[in-house]
Amino acid sequence: MLANPSGVRSTACYAQPSHFAFSGRCKLLSSFPNRPRFLSPKKTSKFCSLSLLLSRNGVRCNSFAVKALVEPEVSESVAAAAGGAGAGGSGLLPPVSVKIPFGDREILIETGHIGRQASGSVVATDGETIVYTSVCLSDVPSEPSDFFPLSVTYQERFSAAGRTSGGFFKREGKTKDNEVLICRMIDRPLRPTMLKGFYHETQLLSWVLSYDGLHCPDALAVTAAGIAVALSEVPHSEAIAGVRIGLLGDKFVVNPTTKEMEGSTLDLFLAGTDNAILMIEGYCDFLPEEKLLEAVQVGQGAVRQICSAVKALVTKCGKPKMLDAIRLPPPELYRLVEKIAGDELHNVLQIKSKIPRRKAISLLEEKVINRLTDKGYISIEGLSGSGETIQDLIDEEDEDEEIVVDGEVDEGDVHIKPVSRKSTPLFTEVDVKLVFKEVSSKILRRRIVEGGKRSDGRSPEDIRPITSSCGLLPRAHGSALFTRGETQSLAVVTLGDKQMAQKLDNLANVEEFKRFYLQYSFPPSSVGEVGRMGAPSRREIGHGTLAERALERILPTEDAFPYTIRVESTITESNGSSRCF
Repeated sequence: MLANPSGVRSTACYAQPSHFAFSGRCKLLSSFPNRPRFLSPKKTSKFCSLSLLLSRNGVRCNSFAVKALVEPEVSESVAAAAGGAGAGGSGLLPPVSVKIPFGDREILIETGHIGRQASGSVVATDGETIVYTSVCLSDVPSEPSDFFPLSVTYQERFSAAGRTSGGFFKREGKTKDNEVLICRMIDRPLRPTMLKGFYHETQLLSWVLSYDGLHCPDALAVTAAGIAVALSEVPHSEAIAGVRIGLLGDKFVVNPTTKEMEGSTLDLFLAGTDNAILMIEGYCDFLPEEKLLEAVQVGQGAVRQICSAVKALVTKCGKPKMLDAIRLPPPELYRLVEKIAGDELHNVLQIKSKIPRRKAISLLEEKVINRLTDKGYISIEGLSGSGETIQDLIDEEDEDEEIVVDGEVDEGDVHIKPVSRKSTPLFTEVDVKLVFKEVSSKILRRRIVEGGKRSDGRSPEDIRPITSSCGLLPRAHGSALFTRGETQSLAVVTLGDKQMAQKLDNLANVEEFKRFYLQYSFPPSSVGEVGRMGAPSRREIGHGTLAERALERILPTEDAFPYTIRVESTITESNGSSRCF
């Protein structure tokens, strides 16, 4: 046996009989209650693994297990000591499991068992499909901006279906297009619920850990993401959930299985809260509008049912929200920006062409920044008729701060307030930029609603002038240039045989080939800017898939047209939405 150093407690520990055994004993030496370490004699060097869990107070071990080679002796005293106080002493919330209605069945939601150091973590199980989702946020806020710093990553691991990637690299790497689309499906309903003014970078990670080939993981991932955020410290308004609606005959099915979807004439994905719809995506086989509206109502009812159950779970084990981290611009800044730039913004927003209008707005923004930040200081002459507001807006010295002329304080002394040698900057540049953008949007919206005119002079009912031409590229199989106002797309079609079909690697382990695919690109030159060029962005992948789904239903069957079709849509100009190009 090893000698026991002075002041170090020594306890003999034996393995549990349910594990592989080992010959010999080990000594647990812990000089500090929360920092255990193992020392063992040479005859116990055949350990294959060893684990220990101590309660936070370090008085006795909660449970431990040792894997080794032969059956050990089991000490009754050690076995009794192993039945500690449970999770309560670890400082972490105990695991919680709850079943939530998910269409015609229930899903199992577990939290507090996996990923306990994340701000929020959820394991969602539907059949034998399991999705693990975690939410973490940075300790330090990032620079304020006009968008919420949220990133979403979704990954389907091939091990979830008992497979390995068929490519040269066996480890999951580049995000597949299908995963990108589900990332966007998670992001879109979550982002509107995040409270304005929270700038801590937030990261949501979602993995498919098990896939049974029957229960789709996408709706489960959206719902798990909504629950994880609701349980976390991230300030948000309401919990969200996502469901898929199918149509079998005349019957709507909530969250249909993959087998049921094969016979469905509708694939509608809906996400929202218990009182609002935040995102709708999908396609159908020429269904009437009434059927689609009915499907939306069915989906909203299912989402409402899930959100009600989530609220009960959050009440039970949700973390307090970081409401004290919310930082909003001063309310008086909105009034001041509109007073300084309101009239000029009305004139600038009437410039019909995009590039001159953008330059004029940029110059006006710089002028406002120079007036309200440390780049330049506001003066009373700059605001005629605003005497009463200047007193409120300029940050003066504390009213109680005084200078005594003769060094003593008596009732007859003259008290003089210190006068700053220069004007005081009112606001930060970031706040001014945020408020200027909001004020610009407010004035533009007011001009459209009240005046009935957009920036280019059109009424709300007027469309931009449309022109199109074909056959621009002599060596391409098909080409067209489509222009609507200041938005323009160059489309190119290439035909090929079956070898040109796009092979898809999926969890279902079924060879899938796409004979029609549309690839959308949005270069920075389309908006007159300089930017990064490289792999397609998530936005480009999403827009391409949207257009692809719209055209897919009008294509001839493969028997009638046995060719592969590749469509490229390159946006050459953009002033408005280009996803329909």
